[in-house]
Amino acid sequence: MQVVAGTARRILLQTPPGEHTRPTSGRIKETLFNILQPVVQGAAFLDLFAGSGGIGIEALSRGAREAVFIDNSRQAVGCIRDNLERTHLAGKAQVFQTDVLSAIRQLGLRGRRFDLIFVDPPYDGGFEQPVLEAIAQAGILAEDGRIVMEARMQTRLPDLAPLGFSVFREKDYKNNKHIFIGRSSET
Repeated sequence: MQVVAGTARRILLQTPPGEHTRPTSGRIKETLFNILQPVVQGAAFLDLFAGSGGIGIEALSRGAREAVFIDNSRQAVGCIRDNLERTHLAGKAQVFQTDVLSAIRQLGLRGRRFDLIFVDPPYDGGFEQPVLEAIAQAGILAEDGRIVMEARMQTRLPDLAPLGFSVFREKDYKNNKHIFIGRSSET
C-alpha cells in the first residue's frame, strides 16, 4: 500500500499485522480523493477507526491542514505513527489510542471541528449509527463539513434526518461502498 498522490506520493505505508484492518486499495483511494479533492485542501481531517492511517495520510499528502487519527489498537497506533514519520507528515497530525466514541466526545468537549470525517468501522460491528449519533451530539462536524463512511455493499443506514444529516451520494465498488453524508440543510 502506498500514498497515491501529493507530497508523499509513492511512499510505501506499513499495515498493522493481522486481519483486523482492511487497507483501502490504491484504486479506491484515488476514486475517493477525486471526489473529495475540492474540499480536502486546507481541511481539518478526522480519521476514525484509522488502522494504518492510510486515508488520513492521503488527505495530508493532498493538502489537508491537519489530521487526527483515532484507533483503539496499540499496533494500529504504532503503525500510524511510523507511517507519519515515513511520509514526513507527523507535524500535521495527532494520533490517539482510544475507542472512537470516547474520542468523539472528548473532541467535542475541546471544541474541535472537522471539515472531513472518515469513518471505517469494522464491518458488521453495528458502529455506523452510534458513531453518527456521537458526531451529531458532540458537534464536531464543521458547518459545511462532510462525513464519508466506508461500509459493506449491503449496508443501509437508518434515517439520518433526526441527527440533522442526510446521504448525498454513494459510490459503489466491488465489495464495499463509500457513503457521503452532510448536513440536511446543505444536501
